[in-house]
Amino acid sequence: MNDGPAIRPEDPRDHAEVRRLHALAFGDPRRVPDLVDDLRAGPAALSLVATAGNGEVVGHVMLSACRLDAPARLVDVLGLSPLGVHPDHQRRGVGTRLLRAALHAAGELGTPLVFLEGSPAYYGPRGFERADGLGFRSPSLRIPAAAFQVARLDAYRPWMTGTFVYPDAFWAHDCVGLREPDATRVPD
Repeated sequence: MNDGPAIRPEDPRDHAEVRRLHALAFGDPRRVPDLVDDLRAGPAALSLVATAGNGEVVGHVMLSACRLDAPARLVDVLGLSPLGVHPDHQRRGVGTRLLRAALHAAGELGTPLVFLEGSPAYYGPRGFERADGLGFRSPSLRIPAAAFQVARLDAYRPWMTGTFVYPDAFWAHDCVGLREPDATRVPD
């Protein structure tokens, strides 16, 4: 009996399919697919795909090496982004399966914290909680407080508080926070 897509590590042969998937899932042919390409070139800690029975890639999640600038020292943490599911396979549990697999793998790596930006209604029941009330600072004022979330894993310790720091690729592709719709018109 098939109980959902298979989850496995991304393979270089998946790259073109993952690009197409994110272009469809996010409605932009460049921004998120280009971000994924750049994250792959850096110290990306984990990249997983969900495949349908025919082998088609129907979902993808990436965990990237990030830092927490804590008062005691820098802490290696992970940032979960992007998580994308092909529109034809959304609302079927693919994203949930990818999240579970990603958090399990992060825990196996000894990662203390996984951060993300996203909907509290979606990510909250899947192991994430609002980060600002736990002593974590967002890397940008453009991230709504409720969207800045964290999953605390077994290696987490209470002294681990501070500012979450994304790798440069997120900034280069303007993938941090939300832009104001009217902000394209910059006042003089």
